[in-house]
Amino acid sequence: MAQTPVFVMNTAPERQSGRKAQVSNITAAKTVADVIRTCLGPKAMLKMILDPMGGILLTNDGNAILREIDVAHPAAKNMIELSRTQDEECGDGTTSVIILAGEILAQSLAQLERDIHPVVIISAFNKALTTALQIVNQISKPIDTTNDEEMLALIKTSIGTKFVVRWSDLMCRLALQAVRTVATSESGHTIVDIKRYARVEKVPGGEIEQSEVLRGVMINKDITHPQMRRLIKNPRVILLDCPLEYKKGESQTNMEFSKEEDWKRAQEIEEEQVKRMCDQLVELKPDVVITEKGISDLAQHVLLKANISCIRRVRKTDNNRIALAVGATIVNRVEDIRESDVGTGCGLFKVEKIGDEYFTFLTECASPKACTILLRGPSKDILNEIDRNLADAMSVARNVVFNPQLVPGGGAVEMAVSVGLNEKAKTVKGVENGPFRAVADAMEVIPRTLVQNCGGNAMRVLTELRSIEALTGQAVFVVWVFRIVIMVY
Repeated sequence: MAQTPVFVMNTAPERQSGRKAQVSNITAAKTVADVIRTCLGPKAMLKMILDPMGGILLTNDGNAILREIDVAHPAAKNMIELSRTQDEECGDGTTSVIILAGEILAQSLAQLERDIHPVVIISAFNKALTTALQIVNQISKPIDTTNDEEMLALIKTSIGTKFVVRWSDLMCRLALQAVRTVATSESGHTIVDIKRYARVEKVPGGEIEQSEVLRGVMINKDITHPQMRRLIKNPRVILLDCPLEYKKGESQTNMEFSKEEDWKRAQEIEEEQVKRMCDQLVELKPDVVITEKGISDLAQHVLLKANISCIRRVRKTDNNRIALAVGATIVNRVEDIRESDVGTGCGLFKVEKIGDEYFTFLTECASPKACTILLRGPSKDILNEIDRNLADAMSVARNVVFNPQLVPGGGAVEMAVSVGLNEKAKTVKGVENGPFRAVADAMEVIPRTLVQNCGGNAMRVLTELRSIEALTGQAVFVVWVFRIVIMVY
């Protein structure tokens, strides 16, 4: 007897429109901003997040926190996407941009309640943005990117509020050295690709002070045969993107043999092909052969007799970095290898065991355009947080190379912009005046949050700042803002 079918009706969420949708979007964005508000400043608190797999995330990085938050509201998703974009483009300031965006949206709610059309509000916001950029350009000063002292002091400001502040000098040197290593010039344009060519290797154990930037590449691989050399000075390196084994059929290969001799001959043909490839490699007299594919036992035997060390199944990204470090060219076919493809820029090849794993080092390179940052620390969680902080420091160093301008921090820029916008608002006529002043008020959220996170009296400090603004010019005001915020710290 057939059972009565059961129908499950999925009711769609209530559709919102008009003022109700606007208020809902602003509330969602404000909620996201409030989640990470306590993560701003030198006295910021860390967030401990438990992921679905049981891992622990301990960080005060805004983007790292928002990545782990699962939200359904479209406006909240847009805020998280804003944080991700800020992280990709600038590398730092993910917490500040979310807090600032949330406050501007909160200030716009009062303008909507005055029945000002959203188009007018957006127009006023764009004018405020143009004015704010002009103010920032006025108070900025140039910085010499070749001056180590200035660069280290600038990078230090980006990690002064992070977990690694205790080791800020070390981390700043690591970030600056890594950025300068991977910086290249092509057709007059400077390229600094830290994500591709400055790889961070985290090895638990040891002390954080043992972290260093290697003049070369380090990969988590061991040689294929235990009798191969593990220490070679000034090695000749060949990089391959092809297997050193008999080529198998693409999908399915059937072979029928009627005689035993035919089977033996087929085996011999395979061996001859592998030996021929190895002989072609041996002719170039390499010391190290690295391939992204496999190496058969026969190939290992032949290369071992020629005193050549081999590493197999290297990742494509690692192989590209090795090529830039040692000056080699990755070859797709053994038959195409030429003397010019052999890398000779490496000073030392060695394989070491760190902890329970083997690592291959190609260091002391003459002019490496790629590097590896070796991070040591007591645990994986701490290393992950150090990695995030170091990525921010490297991003700041990279940005300064492209735009060598410096503005004061600690909420000074935001207060200067707020003062400038209030002055400019006197010339803005009509209904756009209200939204224009709302942006000026929203800018105060950064120094207010800094003071609150430091345990200070936000009303008292902001009142002092406004009184200074009434007595002094903008340039002097920025200096006084900077001093007061430091005093609160």
